Amino acid sequence: MKAMILAAGRGLRLRPQTDACPKPLLPVGGEPLIESHLRALRQAGITEVIINTAWLAEQFPAALGNGERYGLSITYAWEGGTGLETGGGLLNALPLLGDAPFLLVNGDIHLALDFSTLALPEGDLAHLVVVDPPDGAGDFALDRHGRLHPAPDTGGGVTYAGVGVIDPALFAGWRAAFAAHETGGTPPAFRLAPLLRHAMRRGRIGGRHHAGHWTDAGTPEALAALVQRFRTQPGAR
Repeated sequence: MKAMILAAGRGLRLRPQTDACPKPLLPVGGEPLIESHLRALRQAGITEVIINTAWLAEQFPAALGNGERYGLSITYAWEGGTGLETGGGLLNALPLLGDAPFLLVNGDIHLALDFSTLALPEGDLAHLVVVDPPDGAGDFALDRHGRLHPAPDTGGGVTYAGVGVIDPALFAGWRAAFAAHETGGTPPAFRLAPLLRHAMRRGRIGGRHHAGHWTDAGTPEALAALVQRFRTQPGAR
């Protein structure tokens, strides 16, 4: 299995830190945040990694190289200066990912999870790791059979943790999940979540709940808490 790490975002909520450094390269525990994913992927037996880039893209190969020192082969998928959002970034990288299911990881999260335990059940287009929403507002609902659905209007639900196994077939006919005005540009830029909800309505998305350590380091408060975790628990990697 190949893996893709999403790393093209601008990181506006973390400015001014991200004015000079891409969010996945911000230091946490004495190393760039993204390095924890590279180690975990290698430990799971994955050796081919694609990293999409846009904002300050040149800093990624300068910091990570070709992946050799991690026991990996890293390929960079450049999206231009502004990026293509999560769904557009994946569509842009499909020629590098191939036809087989791949592991997807958001570059701005930190979690304790053995990636080798993730798999895509036959017939599904995606298998997502979900967590309890930190703010109380979930994106999806996970039923007792492990099926994911769009979150009910009554609230509750779970949040996508930024890790999953994706079948490239998810993108077949992808425009059906969007209104025409939502997918402008060449190449197109669009979010992944509406595409996932479209597949959920057809019963094609499963998931598992993760109760262990997980942090979305996309805000100053969350990043500061993660840095403090490493200061108080030096072995927390």
